Amino acid sequence: MLISDTKIEIRGLRVFARHGVLPEERVIGNEFELSLTLTYDATSAIESDDIDDALNYASVIELVQEEMSEPSDLLEHVAGRIANAVNDNFPQVESGTLTIVKLHPPVSAQLAGTAFTMSWHR
Repeated sequence: MLISDTKIEIRGLRVFARHGVLPEERVIGNEFELSLTLTYDATSAIESDDIDDALNYASVIELVQEEMSEPSDLLEHVAGRIANAVNDNFPQVESGTLTIVKLHPPVSAQLAGTAFTMSWHR
């Protein structure tokens, strides 16, 4: 079998954090939802059935939660920090896509949220 593309996805990770430009966003905080797709060569894990050969998504989740706990003004900045942390801690990751949704933005409109999405590669 020729495997051409393997990814791991973390969908709908809910995190409470204190990101935002407005001072009250830092005090009150907000709910965020993150989705992350990471491309890596999973051939060894497919063949071995050994967690040591896989990208451990639990470890990725812990790292994302840690980065989300540090307040930033902009979702763009948070996303960049998460991407850099993933690259620094998981050298097997070749590329990724991250979406961060602020579920209750401070605007006078009813909406499902505001989001920032970025993709990166090494």
